[in-house]
Amino acid sequence: MAPPVSDHRPLDPKGAALSLLLAALWGANPVAIKLGLADMPPLRLALARFGLSAVVIFGYAMLTRQYDVLVIRRGEGRAIASLGLLFVVQVALMNYGLERTTAAHGVVLLNSYAVHTVVLAHFRIPGDRLSPRKLAGVLIAYGGVVILFARSFSMSSSTLVGDLIVAVSALILGDRVVYIARAVQHLDPVRLMLYQSLIGSAGFLLVSLLTEAGRPTHWTLALVLSILFQGALVGGFNFLLNAKLLQIYRPSGLATMALTTPIWGVLVAAAVNREGLSPELAFSTVLVVAGVALTARR
Repeated sequence: MAPPVSDHRPLDPKGAALSLLLAALWGANPVAIKLGLADMPPLRLALARFGLSAVVIFGYAMLTRQYDVLVIRRGEGRAIASLGLLFVVQVALMNYGLERTTAAHGVVLLNSYAVHTVVLAHFRIPGDRLSPRKLAGVLIAYGGVVILFARSFSMSSSTLVGDLIVAVSALILGDRVVYIARAVQHLDPVRLMLYQSLIGSAGFLLVSLLTEAGRPTHWTLALVLSILFQGALVGGFNFLLNAKLLQIYRPSGLATMALTTPIWGVLVAAAVNREGLSPELAFSTVLVVAGVALTARR
């Protein structure tokens, strides 16, 4: 019997352009967070972002007639609650860390989550083995992260604490991706993403009320644009367009475009926040991209 023929198309110029747009938006997200942190404390900013994301995802569910999106079926509650808790911890650490480091460092460190995912999947997802090529990619990408930390240690950098916090957040993000990969085998991804935002918003609200009551919010145009970018563009538009592209194009082609995410982030940070593009930062970015590229190959 002949193998089934996939309906997915090879990546054409239009698909490549849209995929690059998504990569650029993802890459710019830490920069938008850093921008918003100038006017709003970390957990309150996360609350604004994911409150808006929840509205966008719920709206998408209604438009696609998924009227039961809020119904938690038997056996789903534990997975949803566990993911929500993991989500609160990971995002809180990310925002706290980005408040204490540069956006460019945050971009490189956060995108190392893909490498953590490969390592964790080796132990937790049957059949997803750590091949010699993937192991080489892991070592190369971790080398890029080590270069960033070596520079911070040698210069007694004020970003060191923030770098460490973001690195822990990236590790938890890798764990969260593996958890999601297992959960979506028996749980609707839209329901999972919606409850992730809802539980996250509730968690951020509670902890923010306890820890950030004395920190003011300055409603500026930059803050409003930051929240809209994070919540509507990244949390909404990116989610919807990525789902559509995965319906049309081969995932391998889209994954190749996604490898440019750290590069876009570093460039956006240099342009928007006027952060210098040091040789160490550029080299770290290249190593992380190369490592992720190797781990992404079959």
